[in-house]
Amino acid sequence: MKKLEIRGNITTRLKQVCVYADDVVLVTKTKQTITNTFQKLKQEAEKYGLAINQNKTKYMRHSRTQTYGKDIEIETEGMKIEEVNNVKYLGTIVTKDNLTEEEIKERTAAGNRAFFANKKIFQSKLISKKSKIKLYKALIRPVVVCGSECWVLTENIKQKLLAFERRILRRIFGPTQKANGEWRLKTNEELENAIGYENIVRHIKSKRLSWLRHVERMPKERVAKTIYKWNHM
Repeated sequence: MKKLEIRGNITTRLKQVCVYADDVVLVTKTKQTITNTFQKLKQEAEKYGLAINQNKTKYMRHSRTQTYGKDIEIETEGMKIEEVNNVKYLGTIVTKDNLTEEEIKERTAAGNRAFFANKKIFQSKLISKKSKIKLYKALIRPVVVCGSECWVLTENIKQKLLAFERRILRRIFGPTQKANGEWRLKTNEELENAIGYENIVRHIKSKRLSWLRHVERMPKERVAKTIYKWNHM
């Protein structure tokens, strides 16, 4: 990575590199720069016996105008790199139009899988409702809100998250029996009361405030702090 010659700060660099273990993201401002940087990375990696997996290597274009035209491949170093509209990096879906909806859809689906994986626990009559709430907050909610500190919470996204949570809570608590013996679904107010009025949207907002405090305490050379304080004219 040091051989890629990343100079300047995040506001002036022609290229950025994000690395976590063997997951690498290259961000550049031009097609030629991405090609050259990829070539350099591949050549340096081969010196250490490392190979780039062509099937897992994709590229994506971002533009404010969204005038992309047809998809094209980048061909370099004997590899053809496919263009995609979205990519998953470290569990987070990044789309070419920078929308959060796909990420929310993926997260709520993962939350549903987490519930069904523990369905016997949540529907057991031997476990108290209070314990089930704690289990929900420990086993399901974290799966859904991972990375939510950076989400833009539109009204549509808020309603989708609340609908997911209420659906899960109704499955956990079951219906309520009325005085005449009939059964009904629990109301939204009853579910809010059951979780102490700390619904998933309020939880995300508290996480965002916590992240903001963390960024404020960062030294000025940290990338997150630089972006946060960046005054782009």
